[in-house]
Amino acid sequence: MRINLMKCMERNQLVELMYLDSKGNISQRRVKVLSIKGDSFQVFCFKRNAKRTFIIDSVLACVPIIHKEREVV
Repeated sequence: MRINLMKCMERNQLVELMYLDSKGNISQRRVKVLSIKGDSFQVFCFKRNAKRTFIIDSVLACVPIIHKEREVV
């Protein structure tokens, strides 16, 4: 998971996360990875419009969001 997050951070890509918090709740968030330190990483969360810190081991899924340009015919 760490490698995927690092690639998204390097490419400035947005990420769709499925996350399991300490209380056992699962949430889906669209984030931009800002930094990775040790076992955690800091993101800008578009759901909360704020910076948040997450634990890497609590990420259930991480999918980069790829925007494709539409061709006008």
